[in-house]
Amino acid sequence: MLSRHFRHLLLAGLEEAFRDGELKFYGDLESLHDAAAFGDYLAPLAEREWVVYAKPAFGGPQQALEYLGRYTHRVALSNERLLAVSDGQVAFQWKDYRRQDRPKSRVMTLTAEEFIRRFLLHTLPPGFQRIRYFGLVANRHREPRLALCRQLLTNPAPDLLPPPDACCQLARAFSAPPLLRCPRCGAGVLIRVGFLPANSWPAPPEDSS
Repeated sequence: MLSRHFRHLLLAGLEEAFRDGELKFYGDLESLHDAAAFGDYLAPLAEREWVVYAKPAFGGPQQALEYLGRYTHRVALSNERLLAVSDGQVAFQWKDYRRQDRPKSRVMTLTAEEFIRRFLLHTLPPGFQRIRYFGLVANRHREPRLALCRQLLTNPAPDLLPPPDACCQLARAFSAPPLLRCPRCGAGVLIRVGFLPANSWPAPPEDSS
């Protein structure tokens, strides 16, 4: 089963990390520095059936953008959730989503050292970026492409309307009476190439009745 295979790999990885000295324990878990205590802690987990939760895929790019947008410009803890800092203690507000039918907002007080340690767990490791740019502002070609954009923007915009002589030649090429005159020369003909459907975007409001 997938759950048992995952359980075996995770517990084996924890044991290997413990032997290599890569695990650090703080607070209530400091006793797990002892090898026997750490083994006793993992023993019940090897006998328990695990549930591997595979989250369903996002419904589309809009849902993925909304999910990632919550984390790009936010920190682990906003200033409004910090309630008090005194005598080396930090009190802050947090939400306990395991509480059923009760207010989930609670207050936790930690020592300043423990608060900073937990806060730094949300800091990205070296080499990771919270926001990755693409296109013109991608890191690989940002300087030359932005310089080219600035150069193009400083040049005068080209004239979008044809010269008057071209408008007159176009008017003589059509024998049908002109429907719309060129706003610049007055002699040219504006050619209708198609129609845009009405109310195609944005969508019209739905009837609330």
